Amino acid sequence: MRSRLATLFDSTYERVLRREIGEGPDHVAIIQDGNRRYARSRGDDAHDGYHAGADTTERVLDWCADLGIEELTLYAFSTENFDRPAEQRETLFDLLEDKLREFADADRVHEQGVCIRALGDVERLPSRVRDAVEYAEGRTAGYDEFTLNIALAYGGRNELLGAVRAVARDVADGDLAADDVGVAEVESRLYRRPVRDVDLIIRTGGDERTSNFLPWHANGNEAAAYFCSPYWPEFSKVDFLRSIRTYEAREESWRRTRAKRAAALVRSLAAVELDEARTVAGRLRERLPGEATDEELTEALEVDGAGTRETAD
Repeated sequence: MRSRLATLFDSTYERVLRREIGEGPDHVAIIQDGNRRYARSRGDDAHDGYHAGADTTERVLDWCADLGIEELTLYAFSTENFDRPAEQRETLFDLLEDKLREFADADRVHEQGVCIRALGDVERLPSRVRDAVEYAEGRTAGYDEFTLNIALAYGGRNELLGAVRAVARDVADGDLAADDVGVAEVESRLYRRPVRDVDLIIRTGGDERTSNFLPWHANGNEAAAYFCSPYWPEFSKVDFLRSIRTYEAREESWRRTRAKRAAALVRSLAAVELDEARTVAGRLRERLPGEATDEELTEALEVDGAGTRETAD
């Protein structure tokens, strides 16, 4: 009975949340944390948690399609994960290999036009995972309706360090002038990039940190962040919709802030211009004999302004 009531409540709440949100973000990035803790809480092995998390990933793809989200990036394997015990690494490598090939062959991936891409230092991965990456990318390369980025052997700090070193080498070799180094020059030397900057980062599992994830494309874009307590295998559509609502509330707040800043700037400029006009008018009244009429003052202001422009030129 309680299970049926919970299901009914979730279904009703989903509809309420869906009505509350609008267009939503274009690009969502997710740190899928808590697979092992989920398994331990149930008395299972770590690999059971990873497989349960993979099922959540498939559901999230459907939710993105329902909401019209155009790009999803999943933090599947970080550079720090290489420090895990060999058994855990091999379990993750096996799962990544299986899921990449499974996604590449899934009917819904082809029906929804999903392009699968890997982001990160893929060459560090075992050959079987690299082969699966190549297979998935090759099978979906022609699609552009939805982009699924899998962050593999990814570390944001390493990515930025690599880009900076590449820029420094090009400057030292004379292939790039130091004064020409800008955003485009750095971006072109990052790992393969997401198609769009990140609008929203979601992290499950209770930790409130972004863990070296997409610093250029998320933090640089001032992406919204949503942290929630459910472990990744427990992450529900209600949680996902809440994250979208948080993103939209933040965007609305930013719009109000930008509008206030723009209004303050306009008022400031108007005050400066008014003060300058009064100063000029005062000088002109001293220059004109007797009591100047409005027409004379206007004409004099135009002459003075022209003289000022000529001097500035």
